[in-house]
Amino acid sequence: MARNGWRTAFWVLLSAVLLLAIGFSLGRSYNQAAGAVPVTGLTRAEAGGHLTVSGSQTLERTADQPVQPAPLADPRPTNAPLSFRTVAENVLPVVVEVNTVEVIRQSVPRFPSPWEFFFGPREQPEPQEREFRRPGLGSGVLVRRDGTTVYVLTNAHVVGDAREISLRLFDGREFEAEIVGKDSRTDLALIRFESREEVPLARLGDSDSLHVGDWVVAVGNPLGFESTVTAGIVSALGRRPQPGSPIAGFTDYIQTDASINPGNSGGALADIHGEIVGINTWIASRGGGSVGLGFAIPINNAKRAIDDFIEQGRIIYGWLGVSIQDVSPQITPGLAQDLGIEGQSGALVINVHRDSPAARAGIRPGDFVTQIDDTSITDTAQMTRVIGNLAPGRRAVFTLKRAGREMTIGVTLDSRGTEDEVAAPAGMWPGMAIVPLSETMREARDIEEAIDGVLVASVLQDGPAAIAGLRNGDVITQVNGTAVRAARDFYRALAGASGEILFRVNRQGVRIVVGMDAL
Repeated sequence: MARNGWRTAFWVLLSAVLLLAIGFSLGRSYNQAAGAVPVTGLTRAEAGGHLTVSGSQTLERTADQPVQPAPLADPRPTNAPLSFRTVAENVLPVVVEVNTVEVIRQSVPRFPSPWEFFFGPREQPEPQEREFRRPGLGSGVLVRRDGTTVYVLTNAHVVGDAREISLRLFDGREFEAEIVGKDSRTDLALIRFESREEVPLARLGDSDSLHVGDWVVAVGNPLGFESTVTAGIVSALGRRPQPGSPIAGFTDYIQTDASINPGNSGGALADIHGEIVGINTWIASRGGGSVGLGFAIPINNAKRAIDDFIEQGRIIYGWLGVSIQDVSPQITPGLAQDLGIEGQSGALVINVHRDSPAARAGIRPGDFVTQIDDTSITDTAQMTRVIGNLAPGRRAVFTLKRAGREMTIGVTLDSRGTEDEVAAPAGMWPGMAIVPLSETMREARDIEEAIDGVLVASVLQDGPAAIAGLRNGDVITQVNGTAVRAARDFYRALAGASGEILFRVNRQGVRIVVGMDAL
């Protein structure tokens, strides 16, 4: 019996060894045939303290190369914070909820009495109007205190034409407020309230020190959810609204993917140190909610506005006194080539206001501005912003091209007057815009090949050119006896003119002479 037991154990052990050998051989053959091992990578994003599944990866394998494990993320801490708690603690107390009530008057239908329904009104009824109270919600930032007066910076579109404004602070205190000043061109407004109690004030940072990729935190009251904090990064700098957009164009914007929604307007965009670097203003969205495209006014653009609102009740803009246009093949075909500025960025001066800083300094129509101080000019929108943000009385150096020659001119800016004063057509000289006489223009207006000159593309109503008798479609062939074959000739003649200027004009085949006083 003992011998049979040992024999049975021996055969069982031998069978097990054989099975293991066969299994190992089959497994090795299978792996060599497959040639790859699927691996799912899992990495940790240290900055946000969350986990990110990277998806299925494939590790290629050869006969003499063993399979390597998936690489792990570097566990060392980065410069990014694991929490925005400190930033939130610093910024939340300086952001307020802004509640407004705007009173709107609207006509309402008047329903006739039974008598009037059957027999008509005894006299013509007067239209009825009713007042409707329209509430609004936004945010603001506590920026300054003068005695018992506390100032709050917000957006102009938040306060609008509000008849009533109330503020709710982070600690629950409520105050009635009033508008100090507002400006639609920058979409900024300053409001104030009175308090003898302590009120925290924001630390204003330096928006010029921001870089794309920096962490930022947005604080406000989106959709009525008070004191909401969201985080993101600076997605882009120097963003500008599209031409014709209702978005304020006298400022550029910081773009961020921090969640911003209606109600965030006027709230704070803060950096990682808890300093305010922007005022949240608008979002780009098809549905009205946040899709990661939020925009804030750089705080450096708002700092001078705070002083202007307190001292003047409005923002004081620098004024040069010119009208300008972009030069591009789409807008003015052939003009850049005529002026010798092809492929260059800048803004073309087409009119100069009489007795303006530009006129006194010697800037003339046809000058192509490429730089103001150390800022390169890319287009008319940027030039308008740069000039507007310079303080009145400031001397700025303009780099420009005139008839192909580069020159610099120093200009001391004035303060911008009312829109009626600035846009007065009688003051804009020469009050017209010209374009090269291209083949397309010749065909469209039936102008003979033998006629050389520049085409009057537009004439400002009640301006000097219109008063002198120039019209749209006129071809200017001479200026003070000098032949004009290109836009450069025309502007060179204007720049050197004094006293009365005589234009020789071809108007539908008829030659006439038009006189106009020089600038």
